[in-house]
Amino acid sequence: MICDNGKIIEQKQIAKDIYRMVITSPITDQMIPGQFVNIAVDGMTLRRPISICSIDPDSFTIIYKVVGAGTKRLSTMSVGQSINVFGPLGHGYPIETNRNEVLLIGGGCGVPPLYELAKRYCEAGVHVDVVMGFSDHDIVFYEDEFRALGANVIVATMDGSYGVQGTVLDAIHTAEIPTDFICACGSLPMLKALEKHYTNGYFSLESRMACGMGACMACVAHDAQSAEMYHRICKEGPVFPIGKVVLS
Repeated sequence: MICDNGKIIEQKQIAKDIYRMVITSPITDQMIPGQFVNIAVDGMTLRRPISICSIDPDSFTIIYKVVGAGTKRLSTMSVGQSINVFGPLGHGYPIETNRNEVLLIGGGCGVPPLYELAKRYCEAGVHVDVVMGFSDHDIVFYEDEFRALGANVIVATMDGSYGVQGTVLDAIHTAEIPTDFICACGSLPMLKALEKHYTNGYFSLESRMACGMGACMACVAHDAQSAEMYHRICKEGPVFPIGKVVLS
């Protein structure tokens, strides 16, 4: 991991309260799908952990939602500005290219870390289904970008304003996707619902983090087999095999 000043080469709003930022950085050759970076924001004591969406030779892309003072300030930064990045951090998704198909499931801001994963699987000739869940049409993003990779994409919205009405599981059942190997990222309720149906694959956990490197023990999850064992989401995760940790 490296702490480095990158440069913003793109900053664009792509949906309601959703922004895409592209940053030049020498650390891209160390990144794998599912990892995250810790970004310093002026005036904020703690860095903001944000998942890596796309990885290119000299730059990487993050997608973030404005939900508080830190991300609001991040959204006001402009192309050409310097930005301090610490990373890459955490463990990402293992890429099992011996498989014929994979189902990627993202909920809201859990969608971005699946993009680079979809790209790697598509490049390996694996059939990729992507199911994305949002609350409404106004915050749907990256549907076309996933399709451009060659993935089969299905969108669900809770209010039915776009795609399949309901949850990601409703969309999976409606599309009759038979794949049993999944990689998912999203809210805890979404992951809990998926865990009842799938046992093969990986979950990426969302959590409030402080240091982002495992030192402060602020983000921990119980081991599913031993109540006395903990796993740091920022260090041993955020990606875990399904059933490895207690979703609570």
